Amino acid sequence: MSYNLHFKLLYSIAAAGNSEDDINRWGCETMVVVLLCPLVSRSPYSNPFISMTVLVFATGNPGKLKEMQPFLTGLDWELQLKPADLEIEETGVTFLENARLKASEVAKATGQWAISDDSGLSVDVLDGAPGIYSARYGKTNADRIARLLRELKGETQRQAQFVCAIALARPDGEIALEVEGICPGEILDLPRGTGGFGYDPIFYVPQHQMTFAEMPPELKQQCSHRGKAFEIFLPQLSQLDVKS
Repeated sequence: MSYNLHFKLLYSIAAAGNSEDDINRWGCETMVVVLLCPLVSRSPYSNPFISMTVLVFATGNPGKLKEMQPFLTGLDWELQLKPADLEIEETGVTFLENARLKASEVAKATGQWAISDDSGLSVDVLDGAPGIYSARYGKTNADRIARLLRELKGETQRQAQFVCAIALARPDGEIALEVEGICPGEILDLPRGTGGFGYDPIFYVPQHQMTFAEMPPELKQQCSHRGKAFEIFLPQLSQLDVKS
């Protein structure tokens, strides 16, 4: 770690006419501040000396908000929800198209940077359904799961994948970054586990021999479609010039 900031602060204190004892005292306190600041950050991509930039999350889904927050904790972005009265119609035919659309429209409406993700479950034998309609496959999570299990009744080929597309838009609506993450798995005959939300209780990941709903939050964050998308997204985000 560089101590240039420490020396500059000492120089400023001396120039202000402080005594040698004051300089020594301030020097110790300044060193503590400089050493502790990096510990506040929980991400390798953050910088404690850069001001926060507002980032509006284009969703009204509390489940998505809960899952996204850990990925951005410690970064130089202040995550905010979109205005409650701002509704964006999802007219895209792919997850990525919808993510781009929502991020762009929210950015233009708020004049801030905006991030959006569009995600869902794609079942191979159902030609990708429920796909982009995953959240509209029923009125409640239980309804959506019941409908999917009815459609797969008697089916032995139950391969599926969760897909997450993320788009970041500049304040003028231009898309600055976009990525996609995929987690392969299978659909069980019956729900298992009590965690997560949506289709998590019936989405089984053979690699970990658990459903999403059975996984500890840390494991799900790592191996989920959203986790894989952010694994690609975060390094690119850290290199982005937010002033341009």
